[in-house]
Amino acid sequence: MNRRSLLTSALVALVGQRLPFPDWITRAGAQGTKPAWRHGLAKFGDLKYPASFKQFDYVNANAPKSGAASQVALGTFDNFNLVTAGVRGTLVQGIDQVYDTLLIQSLDEVSSTYGLLAESVSHPDDVSSVTFRLRAEAMWQDGKPVTPDDVIFSFNAFKKVSPQAGASYRHVVKVEKTGERDVTFVFDGAGSRELPQVVGQLTVLPKHWWEGTDKDGRKRNIEETTLEMPLGSGPYKIKEFSPAHHIVYERVKDYWGKSVNVNIGRNNIDELRFEYCRDAAVAIEAFKGDLVDWRTENSAKNWATAYDFPAVAEKRVILEEFPITNVGVMQAFAFNLRRNKFKDPRVRQAFNYAFDYEEMNKKIFFGQYKRTSSYFEGTELAATGLPTGRELELLETVRDKIPPEVFTKPYSNPVNGDQNAVRNNLREALRLLREAGYEVRNQQVVNAKTGEPFEVEFLTNAPLFERVFLFYKPSLERLGITVSVRTVDQAHYENRLRGWDFDVITFAWGESLLPGNEQRGYWGSESADQSGSDNILGIKNPAVDEMITRIVRAQTRDELVAATKALDRILLWNHYVVPQWGYAKLRTARWNRFGRPDPMPKYGMSAFPAIWWWDAERAAKTGGKRQTQ
Repeated sequence: MNRRSLLTSALVALVGQRLPFPDWITRAGAQGTKPAWRHGLAKFGDLKYPASFKQFDYVNANAPKSGAASQVALGTFDNFNLVTAGVRGTLVQGIDQVYDTLLIQSLDEVSSTYGLLAESVSHPDDVSSVTFRLRAEAMWQDGKPVTPDDVIFSFNAFKKVSPQAGASYRHVVKVEKTGERDVTFVFDGAGSRELPQVVGQLTVLPKHWWEGTDKDGRKRNIEETTLEMPLGSGPYKIKEFSPAHHIVYERVKDYWGKSVNVNIGRNNIDELRFEYCRDAAVAIEAFKGDLVDWRTENSAKNWATAYDFPAVAEKRVILEEFPITNVGVMQAFAFNLRRNKFKDPRVRQAFNYAFDYEEMNKKIFFGQYKRTSSYFEGTELAATGLPTGRELELLETVRDKIPPEVFTKPYSNPVNGDQNAVRNNLREALRLLREAGYEVRNQQVVNAKTGEPFEVEFLTNAPLFERVFLFYKPSLERLGITVSVRTVDQAHYENRLRGWDFDVITFAWGESLLPGNEQRGYWGSESADQSGSDNILGIKNPAVDEMITRIVRAQTRDELVAATKALDRILLWNHYVVPQWGYAKLRTARWNRFGRPDPMPKYGMSAFPAIWWWDAERAAKTGGKRQTQ
């Protein structure tokens, strides 16, 4: 399980969105003319594990290698190509298990990564470049070695095709082979403490395979989607698949990296299967019918009501919540700022006043959630109170570009929940709409100049979210806004997002404890018009750009925290979204066939299936029919 997988796990519990490549890097290397070679990187502080470490503390080195695990995936898929993810097609679940990265994340440290494909890494004191030395034993599954040419090919492909990668790699100006097993990334300036780790998260692809031909003699194209089983270097390979139904990965018995220290105690399950279901209701029934072993539950209602069946009472099914300590999430009603009707922040704020979160939480969420009030919710990076110290100094540099409330009022969402509060908040919403140039005619909000009615469509690809939009709809209609709700399939949904063809959607952004260059992809002006980017909102704000630069250039943890809090305030007070809700734990249900480490790693959430293993004794008691043949 890499960092991308961890963040994805957190967001699957919400809306299953794309996530960033968080970034870490060590302090400047040893003094001298030659940079020191290291076994890992950490942005601030020291690495926990020395160069001679045998395994991570949180794994079971003696875990058996056997069994099978089946998980739920929603929707369908039509693509195995990581490079085109977010641009073309719908990427299959679990495909990252097929590939290795240069570095791999430690799950019991905030900011440390260690060599996987790379046995060591070095950078000069001014951090103007970084060099990775590949392991001599690193092999593709066809027996050919992983080479610097593969790294260069992969980097160029991602940077050219993927908007997310393009944003992350924008300061890398050159990548070149500098030794038999060495590859060097050169930056456009010195002093960026995060860039070595950004490129260390690179998924390496086989150049010779992608430049070859398929079984029918057709030349492969890295810029197109494919359902041809790919060649990888990772611990798993695809065994079989059906795009509308399932995909099965099998453990590579002669995997080159099985004895590397970062892999000891990991990748223990012989077969990983994802069963695709069209919606959550079908997925729950599949789990209850023992068609899948593991399910992450993203519905408070389901968590409260759907798991009352005999297998739970008999302890054959285990319900368990894992704390989410490694990521903060902003889940929200997201506006498309490219549309004129949403350009005025007063309009967007009016939508927040009309949202009766308190009643929704009580009526359909069983009171389980907490309202989100930060883009870095649940972390020390969340802005609180009024800005002071270094944070205030940073905000003063952009005072003329940000809302004045940033300096005078702590951000908070409107509170509803009773009829008096609802009436007062709807009156405030109408006042804001009038200030923004709208008025009510014949009980309908219209543009005062053009007479055009204010209409809004809520778009979703998840039937589960229909009830959320439909709950919100009457409040907006009381204002005089015309509301429609549309649910489309995954392919249609992705195409509409890539073409910026939507009014309002639900979206979630995952934030690591050490934000960095990925913030440009989330909120940066350059990504606003890039199809497939994570700047879904379409933000173009010079103050936001400036704070992102401050985050990227932070030299100490204190500088990073101050810049991130400043960014948080600017985003909040521009009312780019209507914040929704969050839950600080990952809800999971599993058939009791697996063992896991105790204690679990602090920053790993469930870490399933990466560090779990098949428990034959438990499986026999549960009904261990998923043991591979």
